[in-house]
Amino acid sequence: MKRHAALLAAMRSVYEELAQRPVQRNCLRRTECCQFQLTGKIPQLTRGEALLAAQAFRATGRKTLPQHPDGACPMLQADTGKCLIYESRPFGCRTHFCQPAGGPIERHEVLPLIRRLEMMDRELGGDGPHPLPQSVAQALDEF
Repeated sequence: MKRHAALLAAMRSVYEELAQRPVQRNCLRRTECCQFQLTGKIPQLTRGEALLAAQAFRATGRKTLPQHPDGACPMLQADTGKCLIYESRPFGCRTHFCQPAGGPIERHEVLPLIRRLEMMDRELGGDGPHPLPQSVAQALDEF
């Protein structure tokens, strides 16, 4: 567990470093990017990201991921339209394709951070990124 805690802290440092990048972002929390069925795009999470998201989800007092019939992200609250884990949202949600927020961040601009996520994935016994709903559900089973 100590190792997991250290790796989750390292995950947070990746997110913090991303926030310090000079890439112009303006997430207005409009949630268009959270509508997976409409956009056809689902964030892919490494094992560390999934564990961090699951930890944040559990901190809300919830135990199981909701299923949205409209294909929205399970972290999106249907009644408020807010992300349950916004401060711990995955890398893909932070570098998303949302045009109102500034469009996608180019991969070459964040490649060193992606490599760190991949390294942590291997250290945690992961096998590469998986779709957000499935990866977080699996991580919740481990808590």
